Amino acid sequence: MAAGALVSVGALTLTSTLSGATPSPSNLNCASQIVSTWSLTRVARETVVVSAQASSLASLTSGAAQGYGGFILFGSTAPSTLPATLALLRRIEPDRLIPMVMTDDEGGGIIRFPNLVGQWPWAQVMGSTMTPAQITAEGARVGANMVRAGLNVDLAPVADVDGRAVWPSATNPDGLRSFGGSATKDATDVAAFVTGLLRAHVVAVVKHFPGLGGASGNTDYGPASTKPWSVMKSTGLIPFRRAIASGTNAVMMSNATVPGLTTLPASLSPVAVSYLRHQLGFHGLIMTDALGAGAISALHLSASQASVVALAAGVDQVLGSNPSSPAQALQSASLATAAIVAAVEHGTLTRAQLVQAAAQVLAATNTLTCQA
Repeated sequence: MAAGALVSVGALTLTSTLSGATPSPSNLNCASQIVSTWSLTRVARETVVVSAQASSLASLTSGAAQGYGGFILFGSTAPSTLPATLALLRRIEPDRLIPMVMTDDEGGGIIRFPNLVGQWPWAQVMGSTMTPAQITAEGARVGANMVRAGLNVDLAPVADVDGRAVWPSATNPDGLRSFGGSATKDATDVAAFVTGLLRAHVVAVVKHFPGLGGASGNTDYGPASTKPWSVMKSTGLIPFRRAIASGTNAVMMSNATVPGLTTLPASLSPVAVSYLRHQLGFHGLIMTDALGAGAISALHLSASQASVVALAAGVDQVLGSNPSSPAQALQSASLATAAIVAAVEHGTLTRAQLVQAAAQVLAATNTLTCQA
């Protein structure tokens, strides 16, 4: 766990250390106090994730200095200097707070930096060959390697229920990414991997709510729908319920529509977000899937416009897509920030909603103690 740091923010004195679990009410309340003292632009930036290629990290340091709350790293290999660069982010963050630094480290064919974090099997292989205790141990090992690399958020595990032993594709978003075709067994295995990540003090992001197993297509490429809501409630939701009970820090929404629940992509749907927050009682961070996805652009929404819709729906953090350059990554983040600020100024989104979202982001990786 990172060493604590005393930081003065306005009339508050706070102690910040790396968080390792769903934020407690006191931690979230402290985060809200801190965020409420920030400028509107700074609050908006806390909810935006800046994308970066590990081979070109300029957008990371620039984004941290501007106060963005999250960073997602893409690429198949990382330079040996990555841990040192990521350690620098907190020192240049305006209030010396710990930003979220995330990758898609699921296993099998989806591991971002195997040269730093190692290799492990696809989720479906783990589910068919490992006991829950072994999966927990694997999650803890993965998490420890991520921490050594400077990463504190894993966009995993996949909680979708899909027993097809195939690579993910334009027609099937899951396949081997899923632990299998049994909702109850998947629930046990998902919770086991979550537990391992939490032991390493890595934020576990369970995805893609309310479940993409059996979806009509891959939302990265275009619109897709899940199985009917009546079916999802008795199958697809089971792993998410178990992950929440196991203390997962964060949940990623899907970009699929859910027949019988919402005609909007779940990432943009107040109904879907409300179900997760209120019916399932999830108190942690809720993030979108990539808002540059084909399912979003098919609605004639830019990623920045979709960011506003998602936050208004109750999501806390908005994800972009793989950038073509550091300049493009920062421009995308800037456009999203400007759209969010304009939405608050024009009354489409309230400042209170935005503060609540930003507080969730801050509390996800910071254990905070506020003293008046």
